[in-house]
Amino acid sequence: MPAFTTRRYLALWFVYLPCERALPALPPPAAPPETPFALVVRAGNALRLSAVGAAAARAGLGVGMTLADARARRPDLLTLPHDAAADAVLLERLAAHMQRFTPMVATDPPDGLILDITGCAHLFGSEAVLAAQAVADAGLTTRHAFAAHAAAARALARYGRAGGDVRDLPVTALELSADALSGLRRAGLATLGDLARRPMAGLAARFGADAVQRLRAIMGEVSNPIAARQATAAIGARARFAEPLAHTEAVLDVLEDLLVQTARQMEPRQIGGRRFVVTLERSDGARRRLVVETGLPVRDAAVVMRLLRERIDSLSDPLDPGFGFDSLTLAVPRTQPLAARQIALDSGDGASVGDDSVAALIDRLATRLGPDNICQLRPRDTHIPESAQQLVPATGAAAPWPTTAGRPLRPLLLLDPPAAVTTITSFPDGPPQRFRWRGQVHVVCHAEGPERIAPEWWRRRDGHIPGQHGLTRDYYRVEDAEGRRFWLFRHGLYEERSDPLWYIHGLFA
Repeated sequence: MPAFTTRRYLALWFVYLPCERALPALPPPAAPPETPFALVVRAGNALRLSAVGAAAARAGLGVGMTLADARARRPDLLTLPHDAAADAVLLERLAAHMQRFTPMVATDPPDGLILDITGCAHLFGSEAVLAAQAVADAGLTTRHAFAAHAAAARALARYGRAGGDVRDLPVTALELSADALSGLRRAGLATLGDLARRPMAGLAARFGADAVQRLRAIMGEVSNPIAARQATAAIGARARFAEPLAHTEAVLDVLEDLLVQTARQMEPRQIGGRRFVVTLERSDGARRRLVVETGLPVRDAAVVMRLLRERIDSLSDPLDPGFGFDSLTLAVPRTQPLAARQIALDSGDGASVGDDSVAALIDRLATRLGPDNICQLRPRDTHIPESAQQLVPATGAAAPWPTTAGRPLRPLLLLDPPAAVTTITSFPDGPPQRFRWRGQVHVVCHAEGPERIAPEWWRRRDGHIPGQHGLTRDYYRVEDAEGRRFWLFRHGLYEERSDPLWYIHGLFA
């Protein structure tokens, strides 16, 4: 075999990874391609752009800009909260996919990968062909570059161009602090080549050892190996039989043994299965596939066996062994962390026991009736009350609901549509003193508010409220003389309309 004297690295930079991941989550109507889109995070008391899409970048918007300034420039800017954890999951998925080109793949957070392609390019024809296939497989806006050193490839992909010279890269390729970069520019050092011609000791004394270390890594003067991602072995087990199994109970006994084997595989990794796939192969070549999913990660064989029995009992086409099954395969393609925990010290009811009981009930109902027929409410990131939740399959992971200090600020159930009421107020912008609903007059003894909710002006809203849409709402929590509590709102400010209407949107328990 030929001896390779130098290594070759391919750096992939997914320029708009966070926004291209999140863009499909925008609610309808879908944004036109040239509509600027960005992700935001809260920094102090302000919302700032944490990632921008291609259209937003072309419009002059950048990371770190306040949302108010961005909207002043582009009122049509669409935004969503930034989910950095989802970005990391996507990057890991891309890294796993890139292992078809080379086993040596390392993530370059938050939005890049480094591939050691030494000795791999000829398998695909050339380095250019390999890179083109990798970019196409990623399906994202990507810049790439090759180099003999990982740091050089990364710097070329992000700050230069493929095939360029690292000496021509700007000093921003060192990714130093803003003060350090400003100092380099004031000293007349614009490129890495300018830095490389200066004594390293002087650079370290003035700009820090970190600047010199990064420069030497990009120039290839120090070793900079990548920490390759280790492929995780799939969770699964298989059984083959010299004599085909012709009885369903015998098949279930074998499946239980396979579940015990997969549980042993998952325990050291502290993970549990969320999706279990059983493939049964008959002696005549026919295959049957059974799938069960769980709302919480599990590795208890007895729990999964109950679900499998439920699944088999609910089949419209009964499980037919025919002349017998030759082999059974159990795969666990979907897992989640599951650490060891103590659920109770005695037979009393505990929170964990109750949670597990509800999850087990949901799993059984979803297995028998179908996962889309058992739903739960999940909060949505919007301040509009009637849009603040959505129905999703109950087997999915539950999202935490916003909590308040001891009492709810909003009713759990809303009236759809809100009920119109007539009110008497002491002053125009204040809460009602009394209101009439369903023919009954309610005298208000206590009132809290207002909670002012402005419309989402950057979207076209159809609304669910009679009358005009897109008006400001002032919500009040009120209590009448008999202790009944209501959630009322005034639809529109007096500067928006001369006769704002009042509605009841919900009742407190």
